[in-house]
Amino acid sequence: MWLFFTLATTCCWGLAELFYKKGARPDEKYAHLKICVAVGFIMGIHAAYTIFIQNIGYDFSNLIHYFPVSLCYIVSMAFSFFGMRFIEESISDPIENTSGAICALLAVVILGKKIAPFSVVAIIIIVIGILGVGFLDNTGSTDRKKKIGKKMAIIAFAMPFCYACIDAVGSFLDIYYLDIEKSPLVNVTEDTIELAANTSYELTFFACAVILLVFMKFRGVNYEITTQKDKLLAAVCETAGQFTYVFAMSGNGAIAAPIISSTCVVSMILSRIFLKEKLTRKQYIFLFMVIAGILLLATIEGD
Repeated sequence: MWLFFTLATTCCWGLAELFYKKGARPDEKYAHLKICVAVGFIMGIHAAYTIFIQNIGYDFSNLIHYFPVSLCYIVSMAFSFFGMRFIEESISDPIENTSGAICALLAVVILGKKIAPFSVVAIIIIVIGILGVGFLDNTGSTDRKKKIGKKMAIIAFAMPFCYACIDAVGSFLDIYYLDIEKSPLVNVTEDTIELAANTSYELTFFACAVILLVFMKFRGVNYEITTQKDKLLAAVCETAGQFTYVFAMSGNGAIAAPIISSTCVVSMILSRIFLKEKLTRKQYIFLFMVIAGILLLATIEGD
């Protein structure tokens, strides 16, 4: 069953990226905040299901204990949603998926963990790929500055990197929070610690959604969540993938991790088919270098 959940996670998150992109319209000023609201409300519903139906004995004080991790994940996603308004999904998603490489580097630098030689090679491949994409994005026919202005082009292209760095910090903190012997989470067991952490994240996201909804109402922004089809579909796919991810990693994480890392490949294919995104041959070469590095790193670190 772990393989089914692994493939389900990959497909769900790949679809989520597609609907995120469709919902992040560049002409809609608060599109990124509206996506956050949609995701927060769907996650709130799933959190309620976990607490009351699965009955994991959730302790609400974990909302505070897990808040630093939740904040990293939520802020990183908000940056991602903003960047999607101006950056092709085929470019942003592979860059965002380098968060795993950054997390591995943090573990080496801060925790003193050893890194395999092939992992170093994988990280170098990722860096070269990203540098290549960045260079091409600001030269020749792919010059984004001509379309949205120099300042916004720099800000937009920085968003995937902001996501990768902040998400990596969240993943790094999870190393500590999901260690049953060291975790500050209370009233958890080896069977419930991941569900408790995920529920804390979802409830925090729901609280943020309420705050953002009030903020937009205060600013006079017309937002009826039931009319936001693409944003809601993205939220459903994101939450479904989060649900299946727990079972995928608990079954055979060493093999599941590299498969799930191929989400960016699924996203790139879907973006090419449904969003008609067209990149240059050189861009695809550098993007596939990034993807190859991600898959290599996930395979090595998963062993």
